[in-house]
Amino acid sequence: MIAVQRNNHGSNHRKSTLDWQNHAPNDNSIRFRCSCGNSKLSPRFDFNPVVSIISFVLIVGFVTFCSIYATDSKAVFASAKTWITDKFTWLYIGSQDLWIVFVLVIYCSKYGSMKLGKDSDEPEFNDATWFSMLFACGIGVGLFFYGVAEPIYHYTGKNRFTADVYRSDNEVAQWAMNLTLYHWGLHAWIVYVVVGLTLSIMCYRKGLRMTMKSCFYPLVGDRIFGWVGDFIDILSIIATLFGVCTSLGLGVIQLNSGLKYVFGSVNETIENQKILIWIITFMATMSTVSGIGLGIRRLSEVCFAIGVFLMVAVLFLDDTWFLLNLFTQSFGSYVQWIIQLGFHCDAFEMVAPSYGGKADGDWSDRNRHFEDTTSDGPANWMDGWTVFYWGWWISWSPFVGMFIAQISKGRTIREFINGTMSAPMLYGVLWFSIFGGTAILEERQAASLHYKLCCPNWNTSIAELYNVNDSLIVNADTNTDSTSWGAYVCAEGKCSDCSKYWIKNYTSNDTLQHDLKSFIGFLEDRRFRFGQYSYDERKVRLSCLGTTQMWFALMNTYGDLGRFLNVISMIGLTLYFATSSDSGSLVIDILAANGVPEPPRLQRLFWALCEGATATALLHAGGNDALTALQTVSIITGLPYTIILCLLCTCLWTILGMEFGDIDPYGPNFNFLIVDPFSTIQPRLWTGIILNIFITPYKVYIVMSGLGSGVGNSITMAVISGISWSLWIILLFFEIEAIKIDGIYAIAWLCYLVFATTLTLVRHKCRTHYRIYGNGLEDAFVCLIFYPVAITQLELTMLKGIVPLMPRSRSKVTIVTNESAVLPKDDVSYEKDCPIKEIENPDSV
Repeated sequence: MIAVQRNNHGSNHRKSTLDWQNHAPNDNSIRFRCSCGNSKLSPRFDFNPVVSIISFVLIVGFVTFCSIYATDSKAVFASAKTWITDKFTWLYIGSQDLWIVFVLVIYCSKYGSMKLGKDSDEPEFNDATWFSMLFACGIGVGLFFYGVAEPIYHYTGKNRFTADVYRSDNEVAQWAMNLTLYHWGLHAWIVYVVVGLTLSIMCYRKGLRMTMKSCFYPLVGDRIFGWVGDFIDILSIIATLFGVCTSLGLGVIQLNSGLKYVFGSVNETIENQKILIWIITFMATMSTVSGIGLGIRRLSEVCFAIGVFLMVAVLFLDDTWFLLNLFTQSFGSYVQWIIQLGFHCDAFEMVAPSYGGKADGDWSDRNRHFEDTTSDGPANWMDGWTVFYWGWWISWSPFVGMFIAQISKGRTIREFINGTMSAPMLYGVLWFSIFGGTAILEERQAASLHYKLCCPNWNTSIAELYNVNDSLIVNADTNTDSTSWGAYVCAEGKCSDCSKYWIKNYTSNDTLQHDLKSFIGFLEDRRFRFGQYSYDERKVRLSCLGTTQMWFALMNTYGDLGRFLNVISMIGLTLYFATSSDSGSLVIDILAANGVPEPPRLQRLFWALCEGATATALLHAGGNDALTALQTVSIITGLPYTIILCLLCTCLWTILGMEFGDIDPYGPNFNFLIVDPFSTIQPRLWTGIILNIFITPYKVYIVMSGLGSGVGNSITMAVISGISWSLWIILLFFEIEAIKIDGIYAIAWLCYLVFATTLTLVRHKCRTHYRIYGNGLEDAFVCLIFYPVAITQLELTMLKGIVPLMPRSRSKVTIVTNESAVLPKDDVSYEKDCPIKEIENPDSV
């Protein structure tokens, strides 16, 4: 065995806490950190050139590609998004559930009482300010965009609940609420909790910088200061900027729609949307330059106050008792169905229609048992909603999680989880119960009026409408004829049943003129709302409107207060956009500056303007197509970040164990880490890894023999690994087109799984032998993905000895190398007769 002893001026072997600030390189040695200008008159810059330049180049390259090839980029990214949905829905869905369980375990454990900072630290912000800031950063804009639109879509759109004709309308309405709360509840906020909690501990208790790579110090140690850490920060910057720019671009489209809806004279044009982008960018820039304590804090408080005002106003202006009933009912229904919703992957819907859901309506096979049958939900629903949401939330996790960590110093872990997961979930239930419930009630009342509110297909092109003959007279029964009104006032020259109904309604009214020209003017005066709205516009068929219009249409139903509420909504929407943008700019700058908490103002200005310029360029080049491509890239970015978050959970559990003394930070570890070959150029190590690709079975025998296994066991493990590896390689050759055998790849990869399982057992035996901290899942993952590196790691651990679990300060370390040595169970229990070997730098072992 090999034992490890720290020899640092008489310090003990074990510590219940570990300050890594002294173990990480100091400020002057952090990789590629540049600082220019020390006087008050000269400009000062403090950034990581590798992270900043590569991030900027990738962003500019992407914008250029989307701008020049907007249509092609949309098709490419849409295909990538569909592929991710087909192949990785299980990963998105399952990982969210596992993270919730993981955080709940921490909440209920002894770790929940630990403070994010020193025991004497107190929170910088009061509870109300803290919650308003984290809420405005993480979710604010979406509440306006989807607060009305999503419940209406789930209530009237195509999904597995509306497809079931046996469900009552009330049941469908409640499921619309359940789906909405699922997308905005615990599963949404859990990604922010995991990132924010880990960053807070690493920064406030371990003394590391506030940057994403710091989260992985328990996993890879000082390697975070190399290209591994740079890669994590670059990915975080790209995900953050794409997310913020997409939100900014889509948000101004909604804001432009609201201005047109309320004032009429403001057209929905790219030019107006560019102006709105730069107005919001200007506000965000001023807030970012002012810092968290002044600009971002005050903006967040105002945003939150506006949201609460609108929520309370609608609660009392509408059916108050209905909304209170719905809040209580929706909360209970959410709790009841969260497990089923949380694990549902639309597995059957995505593969093929069932007997009861054929496109041609042939349900005869199932009708042998039932008089009637139901159809299935659409195959692309998961792609458009749940997977879209999870990819979107995950891609925002570095940005929002890092911002929340910045404002959470001095709180306990339980307080942090309550504020970042429980409280937002409750607030979301209240918000969607009020606005979503009111919207569904409005939709049902509008559909049940004595006159039929529906969705006419008016032709909204004024130029085409006015190019008609004044003498044309209505003929509603032949409105598809070229000489009828339908050829002009309906889209594509053909009126829907709803349009026919309202043309008849118009012409049967003796108080109105019946000529086509007056009808066109009537449509224009009513902004083409005829048929969707009641005459006093107090009732509206929300499902007929676009997503960007639904919120403003609902506010408009409150009569004289409607315009006032819409103006307040637009102010809140603008400020929420500014808050998200300024928070994103600050986080990007901190990442680019190696975690400096207060980056120079010129750098803040640069990244804030970069966000606005990126959104403007994409909007100018491709309009909605370019922004859709950008949105899809944010979702795609969420896939690798899902893996990163799973690894981050491992880091969080490890550091919590170290803080409470459950894990010895200086305990034994493998001779080198899995990431070591990729973090530095080591020719001798890589030579061994490449060689082990082909002679792994032989090395299995060497390792098993060195661990004290008998000859029989060693030969058995070597033979199993050799046969399974050989079959895997041989069978893969039959995938070549000339000699292809259908289905042979399945057997080939089954052999590889047997091979990886054998290596997992060997690694687990090595871990047990040397008492190395870890678990079987970690062994399986490493052996499945990096088997040549894994077997090399085991070989060198057996031959050269173990090293400390955590990197040490640059002091002497005693490495005990004796098979009979006993690992210390306390600070001083070493065997006196163990031969020892002293080295200056433990990381070189």
